[in-house]
Amino acid sequence: MNSPQVWCVVPSAGRGTRVGGDCPKQYLPLAGRPLIEHTLERLAAHPQIAGLLVVLGATDTHWPSIGMLHGKPVLTAVGGAERSDSVLAGIDALPEVVGANDFVLVHDAARPCVRLADIGKLIERAGAVDGGLLGAPLRDTLKRADAAGRSELTEPRDQRWRAFTPQMFRRAQLSMALRDAARRGVNVSDEAMAMEQAGFAPLLVEGAEDNIKVTTAADFALAEFLLARTA
Repeated sequence: MNSPQVWCVVPSAGRGTRVGGDCPKQYLPLAGRPLIEHTLERLAAHPQIAGLLVVLGATDTHWPSIGMLHGKPVLTAVGGAERSDSVLAGIDALPEVVGANDFVLVHDAARPCVRLADIGKLIERAGAVDGGLLGAPLRDTLKRADAAGRSELTEPRDQRWRAFTPQMFRRAQLSMALRDAARRGVNVSDEAMAMEQAGFAPLLVEGAEDNIKVTTAADFALAEFLLARTA
């Protein structure tokens, strides 16, 4: 039996304002190359990923015009104001070879350290059901803060997970869920949230916790260390 081949949508239309500066964070240097290049290289290196669809901002002048990685096509589309708008634009722009019932991965441009083994595990396990996402059970004690930044309550951490990407769902079902959320004016924070609201129960697949999302300036140093360790 052949391993399933899937396309990956990479939303990259955000500005990354928490890092600071005029350049979007996905183009800031990480180990001598733009952050997004590390992410795309890692994804394209997986044998089950057939191609990449990168969703860019309408005024993006930093995209390095990558057309091929590891012999796999890298296509682009123009995204929207919110992440969900960009993901939907990417799904719509996928080539016709990706059928309505085919699974599609969605991965953050700012997660360059995802492990190839975890991608394979997600494809295998979530592909046996109606889709799912990488994540990790919450292990730290969880506090609720008041308006003054003081701890007012300790929240239960049982059955709580941190959500990562990639997230993987069938093309038509994810498109329908995102369109429905947009029609209702709901700004979903990730694809799994849209699927949950559409009545699905995405499978949580535990992945390595070093699949960090580079969000702050300090994260760049950590990501560089992790990339060097897994090179």
